[in-house]
Amino acid sequence: MAESAGSVVLARSAMNRAVTEGQRPAGRPVRGARRISAALAGLAASTRHELLTFDDPVASAERAIPGPFLELAAACMRAAAERAGEVRRVVPRHALPRVEDGPRIPGRARFADAIPFKLIVVDRTVAAVPLDLELLYNGLLLIRDPVVVQALVRTHHACWTAAEELGHIPPPRSPSEPPEQLRPVLEALLSGLTDEAAAARLGMSARTYSRRVGELMAALGTTSRFRAGAEAARRGWL
Repeated sequence: MAESAGSVVLARSAMNRAVTEGQRPAGRPVRGARRISAALAGLAASTRHELLTFDDPVASAERAIPGPFLELAAACMRAAAERAGEVRRVVPRHALPRVEDGPRIPGRARFADAIPFKLIVVDRTVAAVPLDLELLYNGLLLIRDPVVVQALVRTHHACWTAAEELGHIPPPRSPSEPPEQLRPVLEALLSGLTDEAAAARLGMSARTYSRRVGELMAALGTTSRFRAGAEAARRGWL
């Protein structure tokens, strides 16, 4: 526990000092729901070996965050977890009912009395931390500096070691069909229509169509429309 507390203090100190001095750890701030969604989809698509997270689904549910954003963020995390060989997720004790009753995310999960901040680390090469340390929707910092990423990995390891095992959730079988509400979007995407023409054909607004395309690509684990078609074909969705 002492090691865990010490790691958290050091991580928070580094983040707070950076804010106070008008700087950030080497990384790129991302703001706005659209850009944040794209960043999360990019993290999911780039995951290959390991996914480490501090996650509190209750915190997001209790805030006025648009449902589509929450759904897309969850889809991105599921896609990343399905691609990773190792998944370690630390959740606070108060979130256990929601974790157990919510969507099943593959990998291992442990619970602690509290988490220090929300965190995503992909393959120990890139990390995402909320700018306010709590909600990704309010903006996130994509960190690629190897020293900072390693410090966050050590923080996660210390908390993971001190946490209690929740269990191992096996990866779900890949569905042989896309989610029903996304099939028309997949067909429109592959037809080569412009977004405006596709939205008109499907009888939805351009904004709704764009959001559905984002959900589709997150489900396919890619940010590229070309790769989305290839991945859909690989899964037998076409």
